[in-house]
Amino acid sequence: MIILLRLENISWNTPDGMPVLHDLDLTVGDGRLIVITGPNGGGKTTLAKIIAGIYTQSSGKLYLDERDITDLDITERARLGISFAFQQPVRFKGITVRKLIELAAGEKLPLDRICSYMSKVGLCAEEYIDREVNSTLSGGEIKRIEIATVLARHSAVSVFDEPEAGIDLWSFANLIKTFEDIRTNLNGSIIIISHQERILRIADEIAIVAGGTIKAQGKPDDMMKLLAENNAVSGKCYRQEEMF
Repeated sequence: MIILLRLENISWNTPDGMPVLHDLDLTVGDGRLIVITGPNGGGKTTLAKIIAGIYTQSSGKLYLDERDITDLDITERARLGISFAFQQPVRFKGITVRKLIELAAGEKLPLDRICSYMSKVGLCAEEYIDREVNSTLSGGEIKRIEIATVLARHSAVSVFDEPEAGIDLWSFANLIKTFEDIRTNLNGSIIIISHQERILRIADEIAIVAGGTIKAQGKPDDMMKLLAENNAVSGKCYRQEEMF
């Protein structure tokens, strides 16, 4: 397996010195869909933000396709092909959906290309392309539009922080189909932070983060069994003391 992304001995402390991650190692193979799961407060979102360059690790190294990106900021990492989708997407008053997707793609796009990205997330492009990305959009709509922008980037590594958060059941079902389609036609690697079993099941690998480090990483069936054996509860009910 070709390793696309590699993290070595990553540690991160809060500004007041509270340790969140410590000596964490993670490898992501090229063309793989990795789901990171584990108890609340275990460090999953912090890890995602360190990969994207939103947070700067206290110590450790990061490599993208064997290039040392440890000291690169979020903009430089984005240029190299790392995308990040927030759990709570940012709204952009004055920017239309069309413009946002074109900014993500780095070029002006014909309507059929925009329709393709929008349809993958269950939205009709003609109803949305001229709307502003502002408070008139629901949480589910803004979430799906953000995922469409990530698809438009064709990134080497796309990181999704709990993409199911704040969307309705129909949108969630469509979201699963989107990730299944991406997985089938994967061009690059995807990292998803999630508790949801249906998302865990479509992964190539699952990494379990607890207590600020990777406790285990492997095939979905093995990791799901391990979670069950350690009394991890599906959904958002993991309890730190029940993990390992």
